[in-house]
Amino acid sequence: MMKRFASLLLCLILCAVQLSACVAEALPAEEITVPELTIVQQPIPDNEAMDFLKEMGVGWNLGNTFDAQKGDWNRNADEMTVETSWGVPRTTETVFIALKEAGFSTVRIPASWHDHVDADFNISEKWLNRVQEVVDMAIAQDLHVILNIHHDESQFLPASSHYDESARYVSAVWMQLSERFKDYDDRLIFESLNEPRLLGSSYEWNFNPLMLECQDAADCLNRLNQLFVDTVRASGGNNARRYLMVPAYAAAPQNAVRDSFILPTDTADNRIIVSVHAYTPYDFALNIQGGKHFTLSNDTMKKEIVSFMNSLYNRYIVNGIPVVIGEFGALTKQDNLQDRVDWTAFYVAAASARNLPCLWWDNGAFKGTGELFGLLNRTSGEFAYPQIVEAIITYGGYDRLPATVQ
Repeated sequence: MMKRFASLLLCLILCAVQLSACVAEALPAEEITVPELTIVQQPIPDNEAMDFLKEMGVGWNLGNTFDAQKGDWNRNADEMTVETSWGVPRTTETVFIALKEAGFSTVRIPASWHDHVDADFNISEKWLNRVQEVVDMAIAQDLHVILNIHHDESQFLPASSHYDESARYVSAVWMQLSERFKDYDDRLIFESLNEPRLLGSSYEWNFNPLMLECQDAADCLNRLNQLFVDTVRASGGNNARRYLMVPAYAAAPQNAVRDSFILPTDTADNRIIVSVHAYTPYDFALNIQGGKHFTLSNDTMKKEIVSFMNSLYNRYIVNGIPVVIGEFGALTKQDNLQDRVDWTAFYVAAASARNLPCLWWDNGAFKGTGELFGLLNRTSGEFAYPQIVEAIITYGGYDRLPATVQ
C-alpha cells in the first residue's frame, strides 16, 4: 500500500512541477523506453519529389491556433483574440526553436479564414499579417511549412448545389495567399483544403462510392482541387513550381486510393502531394472511449497501420508521386504512455520506411476529457512527453532510420 502511495505521490509531484505534463502516468518517466524496431525499408524511385519528402522528414501541427473559430459568444470580439481562444498561448519563436532543436523538419500551420473575411472574401490585413509573421518564425528555423484552409468546411462544401459559392471562396482565399507568399522558397507548401466532406450528412465521415451524393462530392472536390492548383500557378513567382498538397474526401487514406479521386493536372512536373490524415487504429489513437493499450506483439493492430500505408505506397510512392500524412497521433489515455510510445515508434518507422512524412497533431490539450494530443508546452518550449518525441525523431525520415531498421 505504501509503495503504491509513494508511486502516486511521485507522479503528482512531477505533474505539479512540469506545467505541460498534466496527466499522471502509471510508470515513472525513467521507466518509459523507446522500443528497438526492425522495419523493412521499401524501395522508392529516384526523383526530386521523393527527395523533397526526405527533407520534410517528420513534423508537428500548430493545432487549435489559427484554425480556431469564433463562436456566437465572441462574434464581436477582436478577431486577433481568436488565436488563443481555444486555450493555447500566443505563438512565439520559442515553439519553432524547440521543434528544430528536437529534430523536427516540418510544421503545419492550419488556418481558418472565414471569420476574417468581408462579404467579398477579402482577408483581414491584420489576420493575414499575423499568420505571415508566424510562418516567418518557422522559416527562420529552416523548417518546412504547410499552410492551408482549415475548418472552413461550410464555405467549401463539395456538392453541386453549393459548388459556385465554394469555388468563389476557395479561389478568393488562394488568390490572396498566393500573392502574399509567392516569393517564398520551396520550404513553404500550400495545402488546398482540410478534410473536405459533406458537413452534417450521413456520409460526412463515411464515404460510400455507390451513392450518387458521394460520387457528386468526389467530383466537386476534384474540381476544387484543380481550381486551387490553377489559382496558385497563375499567381507567378515561385508559385509556378511550389509543392501543393491536395486531399481526397475527408483526407482519408482509403478515399485517396479510390478511382474517384483524381490528381489535378499541373503545369509543374510532379509537384502535387497527396494529403492524408490517419489516426490508426482509430479505437486506440482517436476514440476517447476506445481501448488504451497498444502492444508490439499485436499483429492485428500493426497490420492495420501497415495496410493503409501500403495502399498509399503502392498507388503513389512506387510511381514517384509524393504523399504526406499531414495529421497523426494517439491521444492520452490514463496510464498508457508506454503504449503511446510503442505505437508512435512503430507508426513513424513504418511510414518512414515508405518515405511517408508524418506530422503529429498537437492541439495543446493536456488535461480534461477531450482529445488530449498535447505534446509541446508552447510557453516553456519543453515537451510534456519527451519519450514520444524521441520515438518520432529516432524513426523519422527515410534517410534517418537507425541501424536496427533495415
